[in-house]
Amino acid sequence: MATNITEDDEGKKVVADDGETVGIVADVEHGTAYVEPDPGLTEKLKSKLGWGERDEDTYPLQEEAVEAVTDDEVKLR
Repeated sequence: MATNITEDDEGKKVVADDGETVGIVADVEHGTAYVEPDPGLTEKLKSKLGWGERDEDTYPLQEEAVEAVTDDEVKLR
């Protein structure tokens, strides 16, 4: 199942299959989400407002690792 990640997904929490929040989508570029692990409140707000950017603390999320994208979160397999 292909899951399309868009800029609208920036700021969403990323949740492991056990329900634990592992980070947030800090940036999306060319369909690839970049996840910031366990961000602080400032980073969450920046991402929600579309001010997120990639830095050395963000990691690309492989499409095959994503099970679903909901209105509130990105769920991992």
